[in-house]
Amino acid sequence: MSWFRNFIHLVKQSPPQRKPAALLAHSPPSLTLLLRHFSSTQIQSNHPGSRPTKGDEKPRVVVLGTGWAGCRLMKDIDTNIYDIVCISPRNHMVFTPLLASTCVGTLEFRSVAEPIGRIQPAISREPGSFFFLANCMGVDFQNHQVHCQTVTEGVNTLEPWNFKVAYDKLVIASGAEASTFGIKGAREYATFLREVYHAQEIRRKLLLNLMLSDVPGMTLTEEEKRRLLHCVVVGGGPTGVEFSGELSDFIKKDVQQRYSHVKDYIHVTLVEANEILSSFDDRLRVYAIKQLTKSGVNFVRGIVKDVQPEKIILNDGTDIPYGVLVWSTGVGPSSFVKSLEVPKAGGRIGIDEWLRVPSVQDVFAIGDCSGFLESTGKTVLPALAQVAERQGKYLAQVLNNVGKSGGGRANSATGLDLGEAFVYKHLGSMATIGRYKALVDLRQSKEAKGVSMAGFSSFFIWRSAYLTRVISWRNRFYVFINWVTTLVFGRDISRI
Repeated sequence: MSWFRNFIHLVKQSPPQRKPAALLAHSPPSLTLLLRHFSSTQIQSNHPGSRPTKGDEKPRVVVLGTGWAGCRLMKDIDTNIYDIVCISPRNHMVFTPLLASTCVGTLEFRSVAEPIGRIQPAISREPGSFFFLANCMGVDFQNHQVHCQTVTEGVNTLEPWNFKVAYDKLVIASGAEASTFGIKGAREYATFLREVYHAQEIRRKLLLNLMLSDVPGMTLTEEEKRRLLHCVVVGGGPTGVEFSGELSDFIKKDVQQRYSHVKDYIHVTLVEANEILSSFDDRLRVYAIKQLTKSGVNFVRGIVKDVQPEKIILNDGTDIPYGVLVWSTGVGPSSFVKSLEVPKAGGRIGIDEWLRVPSVQDVFAIGDCSGFLESTGKTVLPALAQVAERQGKYLAQVLNNVGKSGGGRANSATGLDLGEAFVYKHLGSMATIGRYKALVDLRQSKEAKGVSMAGFSSFFIWRSAYLTRVISWRNRFYVFINWVTTLVFGRDISRI
């Protein structure tokens, strides 16, 4: 009868009702207050997905994040051994290599998003497995608990709700956040290209600017019209180059036909401080610059010093006006990762050869948020999808073996043999540059020798590889149909 004792205690805390005036000021606990109180004491402690697991229940693996690493781990983990609780502010995985194609209608948004329940069906059907739409605010390593807060963006009627989730094994796969290098105005005025809603925002801005520039009677000067239709991409990595290629294709083919009145005003500028595609073979880089220049992409070498609502300012004082600004200058550690009191490796969570966080029990870290400690003798791996996916696959095998050996419970895996250490072998890099051309670099490093190619054959390899990497057959079908209809009928960017 603990709930009754809590109720009596709460009622006693409310001030006495002495007169009508005080009755309004000091009313008994409201239903909302009672629900909040009981939720924090009784309901939360008894929730099968948050309380500590019992002896007759499966041990619980808590996964923070729904990126490449976390989703591959959840896909391969043995749900006959473990219950899975996934905590993330996003209830789907984004196939990031194809995200640029959605901005201009080459692909539809649903083609690049996979619900978590489809990746690991146990989360939807097993009584001890759950998905919580929340941010992780901190970790109590001593008591094996994660502190979470619900995501309520866009819902004005709900306040963020704090709760705790107990774990037997914790896998931190929270990824990284877009890096702005502290440049003023970048987060306020630029659009990143990491989530589906980023691509939706870019498409909306692009289409609105195209239509506003063609409205009769609007007092737009020639200079203002050129600014409105100027798309600036900051960052010459694979994301920036692929988006520039998709956008130049869209301008050459679709804008020429559908927005012919403003076709001479729209153009693309790619700003990079050093060399574009710096990890690719030099021959491929020269080929990419040549093809993108032929497609109308203007290259500017410089460092962005300031971002303002309608222009960016470079370190040499050059002003570049823009209507759409896309920021793709790499990633860095998130505020959550920075807040964790564990050894770091280049700002990331430090891990050993088995992807464990060695300073605490039962905690692992994979993906962009993790990096090998200096004591391992290994270098910090790049923030790539193939690195994250490989780590997720490896760690799922490790946890499955640990569970079969009886080490699935909290503090029960000490001394267990985890098998061979994680070894990463780079399979190569690919990037599309538009006009049915792509780059394929199969070397294991920039200094190593290997196969590198460019052109239509590379484009065919690029599309085939990504078509097979999309997780579900449903999404593979969507991607294939989108590509075919784009080839025959053009891009579908008619909807805001």
